[in-house]
Amino acid sequence: MAANGRTEMEVGADGVAVITICNPPVNSLSIDVLLSLKESYEEALQRKDIKAIVVTGKGGKFSGGFDISSFGNLHSGEIEQPKVGYISIDIITETLEGATKPSVAAIDGLALGGGLEVAMACHARISTPTAQLGLPELQLGIIPGFGGTQRLPRLVGLTKSLEMMLLSKPIKGEEAHQLGLVDSLVSPNDLVNAARRWALDICELKRPWIKSLYKTDKLEPLGEAREILNFARAQARKQAANLEHPLVCIDVIEEGIVSGPRAGLWKEANAFQSLLFSDTCKSLLHVFFSQRATSKVPGATDLGLMPRKITKVAILGGGLMGSGITTAMILSNYPVLLKEVNEKFLNAGIDRIKANLQSRVRKGKMTEERYEKALSLVTGTLGYEKFKEVDLVIEAVIENVKLKQQIFADLEKYCPSHCVLATNTSTIDLNLIGEKTKSQDRIVGAHFFSPAHVMPLLEIVRTQHTSAQVVVDLLDVGKRIKKTPIVVGNCTGFAVNRMFFPYTQSALLFVDYGMDVYKIDRACTKFGMPMGPFRLADLVGFGVAVATGMQYLENFPERVYKSVLIPLMMEDKRAGEATRKGFYKYEDKRKATPDPEIMTYIQKSRSMAGVTPDPELMKLTDKDIVEMVFFPVINEACRVLDEGIAVKASDLDIASIFGMGFPPYRGGVMLWGDSIGAKYIHDKLQEWAKRYGSSFEPCSFLAERAAKGILLVRMPILFR
Repeated sequence: MAANGRTEMEVGADGVAVITICNPPVNSLSIDVLLSLKESYEEALQRKDIKAIVVTGKGGKFSGGFDISSFGNLHSGEIEQPKVGYISIDIITETLEGATKPSVAAIDGLALGGGLEVAMACHARISTPTAQLGLPELQLGIIPGFGGTQRLPRLVGLTKSLEMMLLSKPIKGEEAHQLGLVDSLVSPNDLVNAARRWALDICELKRPWIKSLYKTDKLEPLGEAREILNFARAQARKQAANLEHPLVCIDVIEEGIVSGPRAGLWKEANAFQSLLFSDTCKSLLHVFFSQRATSKVPGATDLGLMPRKITKVAILGGGLMGSGITTAMILSNYPVLLKEVNEKFLNAGIDRIKANLQSRVRKGKMTEERYEKALSLVTGTLGYEKFKEVDLVIEAVIENVKLKQQIFADLEKYCPSHCVLATNTSTIDLNLIGEKTKSQDRIVGAHFFSPAHVMPLLEIVRTQHTSAQVVVDLLDVGKRIKKTPIVVGNCTGFAVNRMFFPYTQSALLFVDYGMDVYKIDRACTKFGMPMGPFRLADLVGFGVAVATGMQYLENFPERVYKSVLIPLMMEDKRAGEATRKGFYKYEDKRKATPDPEIMTYIQKSRSMAGVTPDPELMKLTDKDIVEMVFFPVINEACRVLDEGIAVKASDLDIASIFGMGFPPYRGGVMLWGDSIGAKYIHDKLQEWAKRYGSSFEPCSFLAERAAKGILLVRMPILFR
């Protein structure tokens, strides 16, 4: 038996060998499984009692693709790298597709990545209507490596195959049938029998014996194909300017069309091998495993506690955050009690929820029927009478300490004793919020990011009093509402906002010292951020920026740069996107346009700060600007880790990606820091601290790592 998964073969009286991929939970294709598949095929081809082959997966899943944990083992050298082309040519093409007996793939559940590539090498494919088929490898910084770049275009056409590969977009069995990727749809109960009959029909020449690799009827003429590929290249450069692998994927597809499928297979095999060891692949694998590790929390998930059943949720406040959280809850079938202070605010909250859902209907993500069902899960209320039935309350009112303290005192009175009492505050100390209650063990932060029904991160904030059971309960809710939860400690700004407060602060300081606002934003977006610090400040609104800035000034006075630029702009009623004027002008549908008027405020700010522009700053490259804005973020992230606010550095990588839009292909803010080196970051910060002040002073955690040459993320999570 293979050490890491295997295949099993069973031969029926009809002469059909059913080869089953067995490697739970998703029948991933480890090296052991692929070798076992080759052995099963070779045995089936030698045996005279076997006429045909059916390939399927155990437990209602065909295969979720190549075993991703093997990538880490390949990187670290724990398992030997197969020679180039061994899997895609020797096993998939020569043994499976080149077999002298026909084979049919019986697909249920998942046929993703290598799983679909195995299925495409079979001579026909039978699927259930709901099975998912796709080639999502580009999400991991690689390309399909088992022949997918050559077979998929020949089965579904060039345009559809490019969409499926470049966007990592899976399709359901029903669409796969319409496209010709699968030959027939059947129910799960009849799947294997239907595949057996189909395989025998091929034997008896009642159905065609098709080798996908040599199909040409779906391929466009060469000139047209080149036009499609060039358009795809232009789109890839525009949407993923810093990424090489989407362009490599297009080149490999083109090679097969121009020079023939065998040449395409060899180009694919060589490209797959080099991409597998690229920084992008290592970064994206780190993100993949780190995301799954966020739910492992010492002192909570290691105590054997089971999450309690949360059947009814109450949300306090129907504003932007409250309505967004309610939307996230009802989309996952949680009944929600929405409380507001009066009818007008309540109706406005419900209207926001309707608008959130209608947006999904317009985009085709939701049917009218599903819309009605989701909306029926919301009940509005102005009082606390019905709160005796709820298991979880999330408070999402304005950031006012006294108001929140009163609310939590009321919740303690009206909610059952098991009810989890959560706050969506983004800045206020949880101990302060729960000061007037006796229920501090069930008070927890549930910090969503705006818009709450869209943004994937949920910060679960625990105090020294929060019970482990409450953390486990909220982790489970987070998973059910399709969020990536990270558990963090209680401090000003928690993990994400605390870590990123220097992002805007550094940018404001450098503008006072002569740097251009728009040049900073352009450098950050070119680096891969969704927006630069000034466009972000406009989006969030200057009121929020000033309020949170005050919190940091109060708690970390020694490292806050007191820029007056934003307050000066607010005096003239420039408060960001909401007022149509901030650092940018907004004249048409949120389109941000640079505004020369801001120079007046910048000059005034410089004068009040008593700062003379530094001519050196005018000459900086984009790389220099990115370092000056992000090294202080890494420095603050090191403090967050050192203070025990975050459990592990990889959690901060996930927080930076899902909370702030840090480019995932750089692995998150800490892994990116490691790619540069702690010593380089430390020395630069020290240099800037001398020149621009104490806000750049490197912390002791970073200084220690710089001195000893220790990694910030210790060891990327996939190598553990």
